[in-house]
Amino acid sequence: MAIVSSVAALKFQACGMFGTGLNNLNILPLHSANLVMKPLMIEARANTRTESAKIQNRRLRKKFDGTATKPRLSVFCSDKQLYAMLVDDKNKKCLFYGSTLQKSIRKDQSCTTIEAAERVGEELIKTCVDLNINEISSYDRNGLARGERMQAFEIAIARHGFLPR
Repeated sequence: MAIVSSVAALKFQACGMFGTGLNNLNILPLHSANLVMKPLMIEARANTRTESAKIQNRRLRKKFDGTATKPRLSVFCSDKQLYAMLVDDKNKKCLFYGSTLQKSIRKDQSCTTIEAAERVGEELIKTCVDLNINEISSYDRNGLARGERMQAFEIAIARHGFLPR
């Protein structure tokens, strides 16, 4: 009963600009016997199952190092184009670079990007034969899914056995 009488004793008034004053509100005090205050705790949950493809690729790139005789094949596929590189990580050199934008790959204007991606794979094979490269240390897709251009590129390379198993 003491709580109710102390609340009734409190009178709140508002500014006259917003209307009349507040009359006898039934407001309970914050420190009642039934109300238990818990400390605020914020928990961060790590989403371990769905990891970003870029983060996973960064982690995997630390494990694979390309050499001059066994380079790393890095392929990036944007919305419209495909880019491929043979990388010697020990000497920090690019042994081969090819993309579907190069004029030597796209001999005519009517060539589609899928055909150009297959030609990039064929140029990669020719370069590997010239440099006496028989094996690739790792195939790095940069965390990207296999689309039509990527599949055409992979088929051209797989014919000669350059994809690691």
